[in-house]
Amino acid sequence: MRLLLDTHTFLWWYKDDKKLGRKARSLIVDAVDVSVSVASAWEFSIKKALGKLDLVNDFEMAVEETGFSKLMIGFEHARVIATMMPYNNDPFDRMLVAQAMVENVTLVTADKKLSAYPVRILNAEK
Repeated sequence: MRLLLDTHTFLWWYKDDKKLGRKARSLIVDAVDVSVSVASAWEFSIKKALGKLDLVNDFEMAVEETGFSKLMIGFEHARVIATMMPYNNDPFDRMLVAQAMVENVTLVTADKKLSAYPVRILNAEK
């Protein structure tokens, strides 16, 4: 299984937060590849600058410590966003959905709104 972690899912994993469900945690451990998008780093940096998040000092270093892959944003990911219905207006979430679609991976998230998109979702809370 190949997984892409939503920003909050990655932070739950990194901080060993109990919000990350047992099933999701187990599937992350057993996955062939687990990725964290640069979109999550971007989202984290903005929220940290606004004082909304302060869980890690260096997001990239945190990703490297976990051994997860970094998923860069490509032009194809951006093109897919133009074809997506506006079920969710959060640009970071929309990029993660587009990346999951293009890369054919399962998105691990607790955001129920994202299940409206044609992408495989794993509930991070279960």
